[in-house]
Amino acid sequence: VTYYCCSKVICHGCTAANMMRQKKEGLPDGCPFCRQLYSKTPEETDRQKKKRIEANDPMALRDKGRTHYFDGDYESAFEYCSKAAELGDMEAHCYLYMMYEAGLGVEKDMGKETYHLEVAAIGGHPRARHSLGCNEVGLAFQEDSDIILNRGVKHWIIAAKLGDDDSIVRLKEGFKDGFVSKEEFATALRGHQAAVDATKSPQR
Repeated sequence: VTYYCCSKVICHGCTAANMMRQKKEGLPDGCPFCRQLYSKTPEETDRQKKKRIEANDPMALRDKGRTHYFDGDYESAFEYCSKAAELGDMEAHCYLYMMYEAGLGVEKDMGKETYHLEVAAIGGHPRARHSLGCNEVGLAFQEDSDIILNRGVKHWIIAAKLGDDDSIVRLKEGFKDGFVSKEEFATALRGHQAAVDATKSPQR
């Protein structure tokens, strides 16, 4: 759930817990972070978004860029996501990666495509790390390189430890095919379970 008043994002479980707390304490419905009351109209929400964009909030800039991306306005998407990426938003780097990869709003550029994907992965983005693993494993089979293959597997293990489900699926397939060791797969499973457990609470 995104709170556009202050550009914070929390899961549905935490949102439900906050609503239960507010109800129990007789408090008005509001943001658990800045305490601002929930917007009641789309126009009010739009004003909140605009205010955050004008404040150069990276999450708000990326959200605007994402909206343009799915509307097919890739030039505007690139503009907003570039600003958000400059301010450290990892999701924005992922959108830039996709645009450079497919040539959406920009010319295809493998160097910039790889750059944005690597920045997002290093910044802790699970899907970016998973995609790096897919790219490396694919390249490894093309070039018959065990070094590149091992590097790709390590990317999947890192992504799995961040809670990425698809990386567990790929590692399981790799284990069956013989290029992921039993120890590597077991390590990834333990890390993935720990990441899943960390998201659990009684409210969820």
